[in-house]
Amino acid sequence: MSEQIQRKKRILSGIQPTGTFTLGNYVGAVRNWGALQEEYECLYMIANLHALTVRQEPAALRRQTREAAAMVLASGIDPQKSTVFIQSHVPAHAELSWVLSCNTQFGELSRMTQFKDKSAKHSDNVNAGLFTYPALMAADILVYNADLVPVGVDQKQHLELTRNIAQRFNNLYSPTFTLPEPYIAKTGAKIMSLQEPEKKMSKSDTNVNSFILMTDDPDTILRKCKRAVTDSEGTVRAGDDKPGVTNLMSIYSVLTGKDFAAIEAEFAGQGYGVFKEAVAGSIIDTFRPIQQEYTRILADKDYLDGILSEGAAKASHMANRMVNKVYKKVGMLQL
Repeated sequence: MSEQIQRKKRILSGIQPTGTFTLGNYVGAVRNWGALQEEYECLYMIANLHALTVRQEPAALRRQTREAAAMVLASGIDPQKSTVFIQSHVPAHAELSWVLSCNTQFGELSRMTQFKDKSAKHSDNVNAGLFTYPALMAADILVYNADLVPVGVDQKQHLELTRNIAQRFNNLYSPTFTLPEPYIAKTGAKIMSLQEPEKKMSKSDTNVNSFILMTDDPDTILRKCKRAVTDSEGTVRAGDDKPGVTNLMSIYSVLTGKDFAAIEAEFAGQGYGVFKEAVAGSIIDTFRPIQQEYTRILADKDYLDGILSEGAAKASHMANRMVNKVYKKVGMLQL
């Protein structure tokens, strides 16, 4: 009983391997992961099955999956404290997904706003996986009985659906799944596009100057910051009427720990040129040690494969027990 009381809460977090993480990904999620592993039992998943809802180039997907795993580790995840694994290395996700799909209503899936958005973006490939992938996302979470899931605003709806599916299953077949709660990070601003500050920063943006990648070199970061949209006022201050400047201040604030009042005082009367260079400098300083570690890990194939094999074994051990329990409850004949 005492072991149950002392058990750390379990967090599952997943990131798709569709290209390099952006500064927005770093501030919103990746930056917090290292700290989370001190307080929680953490599982970090590279969600390569989810990536298939959009047509992928196989060789690129394989490469990007390794790169995403390397970047997670380089960003401060300790494989001794956390479980890092590739989603497709744990077949239990797909196995549970089918059972959960059969306990998810068509109407629930058709109300998912992300399905509507992605269907509009990829109108030439509105596939069944794009429609049912919230059931796979539910399986990702429920197969580990995760207590908490870090979610952005765009994923809240999926977590609510996961809770509904879990509750429905528990009511039908007896208590089985933990109902996951959203984990909202204590700090972390939403980082907007450098070119259209009304929009969230996204690596899928057609304008490469709108986002900063975690692998961008110092010259590229400086150039993108210098080109960031501001206004004609020339004063460093935050406000709804100054979305571009406010976005740059948010970045600088998160990376330096200075609040808006301190930033306004620091750059009073100095104009945007000096301010943009300082913002770029804070990003370069933050990413430099991460980039060095990322390069080292990617170059050591045996080291990375070893961590991913161990992670898959640990994750599978937990996930297989849950799938066996669920299969038994729904009436699958077991040998």
